[in-house]
Amino acid sequence: MNFLTIGHRGVMGVAPENTLRSFVAAQEAGLDVIGLDLHLSKDGALVVMHDAEVDRTTDGTGPVAEKTLAELRVLDAGHGARVPVFEEVLAAVRTPLQVEIEDVAAARALAAVMHERDLVGRVEVSSFQAEAITEIARLVPGVRTALIASSYGMEVAERAVALGAATVCLDIRRLTLEVVEHVRASGLRIIGWVVNTHNHLRLVRALELDGATTDFPEIKRTARFTA
Repeated sequence: MNFLTIGHRGVMGVAPENTLRSFVAAQEAGLDVIGLDLHLSKDGALVVMHDAEVDRTTDGTGPVAEKTLAELRVLDAGHGARVPVFEEVLAAVRTPLQVEIEDVAAARALAAVMHERDLVGRVEVSSFQAEAITEIARLVPGVRTALIASSYGMEVAERAVALGAATVCLDIRRLTLEVVEHVRASGLRIIGWVVNTHNHLRLVRALELDGATTDFPEIKRTARFTA
């Protein structure tokens, strides 16, 4: 399998994260997959934002879940960019997507769009939360899922297998050869995050991971020459 480069919230190192501008930049840079995050607005829209609150990434304050889509639309998400909804991302880029969700409610809303748009082949769903993975797998037969982990040990492989996930997305700061070998023995694909330097890239290539999530488009070019 080719080494995959996954744009972290688009290419958040050079464009406002989780905005259409960032996603288009990731596609233009030739990244293999674009990663994004979804939360539900007060009126049930699938809003593209990493945090549960708008404070860090916009000029607003408060939880996403307590704002309507109209209220979210007036916020500045960086250099004049607006907070997009998932359907707009689908229209703006053609690149495959890795979509992160954090709860059962988001899984159900995402499942409805995946059925409506026939997205099983284009979208992989990832989460830290077992319940979200279980729910999307129940609602969308054949969906590809990934377990994300920042604090983990050898047991991460068993957790992923129990959930039916084909991939684990692991924080490279905790990654060891022992964990990689155990995950491989379980038949799982491994993506490392977040890979933003040449040293990070050399590490994930030396460990023979399947891919890397990155904030910077140049990692795509460098990865072709790093082993």
